[in-house]
Amino acid sequence: MHQRFSLPDWTDLAGVDDRELPLLGTALLIARDEYPQLDADLYDTMLQSHVEHLRDQVDSVDQWPQKMAAINRHLFDEIGYSGDSEHYYDPRNSYINEVFERRLGNPISLALVQIEVARRLGIPLDGVSFPGHFLVRLPVDDGVLVMDPFNRGRPLDEDELRQRARPHLNGEAPDDRALFQILNPATHRAILMRVLRNLHGVYAERDDWERAARSADRLLRLQPDNADALRDRGLAYLKMGYQQGARNDLARYLQLNPDAQDSGPLRERLVELSSGSMRTN
Repeated sequence: MHQRFSLPDWTDLAGVDDRELPLLGTALLIARDEYPQLDADLYDTMLQSHVEHLRDQVDSVDQWPQKMAAINRHLFDEIGYSGDSEHYYDPRNSYINEVFERRLGNPISLALVQIEVARRLGIPLDGVSFPGHFLVRLPVDDGVLVMDPFNRGRPLDEDELRQRARPHLNGEAPDDRALFQILNPATHRAILMRVLRNLHGVYAERDDWERAARSADRLLRLQPDNADALRDRGLAYLKMGYQQGARNDLARYLQLNPDAQDSGPLRERLVELSSGSMRTN
């Protein structure tokens, strides 16, 4: 008897340990906000079909890098998952159900598929919150093999990783220690929060403040005192005309982050909100 794939509950997630936070389940929970009729079981079954197709092939080789090469070949060459370069900021690239359906995604959603397939086959693949594009990493004898899910799982050497990090580090290439730190495995919570930050950014850019507020709200379900998410939800509430919510969130943001660069303008907004003179547009 097939057991249906159950989704977690938003109200429980803040208290769940990072290691216990379900990656696929929470990604589908994020997608269900936008697709209320989403059938989680369908996507778990779709993922498991990738796993079953690969099992014999992966079991027939000994080394993890060779096992991973077989997984990448199947996902990217045979099934056709690929990075959506043409419409990179399409929100569908962040919703995992759409990634399964369209075989298109952004770096983090494609990494999520890779990670789930690999781990179900016993391969300890992790995500890497690399600056710019999200990556994945696999332990090997002399260190880690780093791969780019947006480019068909292509391996990246140290030189390329340093060059990719440079624009995000004031033009400085990271030394060995800094690069090692950047390549630390991302927790499930960090991965899911990055998905939600991407969605917030897309919706804010489009002035879709209801969805921007929702994305920030979901971030706060994962990490209730996340200062940036409080600010983002408060500013989205302002745009929506929900002044009480804006006042509460911005006040909490300033309490958590009193020396923030934007604290001055936000304090002025709070004063206006409290005096009832705030205009939202």
